[in-house]
Amino acid sequence: MSKFVTRFLKDESGATAIEYGLIAALIAVVLVGTLQALGGQLKTTFESVQTALQNAG
Repeated sequence: MSKFVTRFLKDESGATAIEYGLIAALIAVVLVGTLQALGGQLKTTFESVQTALQNAG
C-alpha cells in the first residue's frame, strides 16, 4: 500500500494536463477579451464602408 501511495505522489503526468488546461483557458480568455474590444471598431469600419458604397452608387 505504501508503494502505491509513494508512486501516486511522485506521478506528475496529471499536473502537466492541468497546466495545459490552464494555458488553454488563459488563451481563450485573452481571445474573448480581444474580440470584444475590437468588435466595436470592426463594426464601425464596416458601417463606414457600407455608407461609402451606398453614397458612391
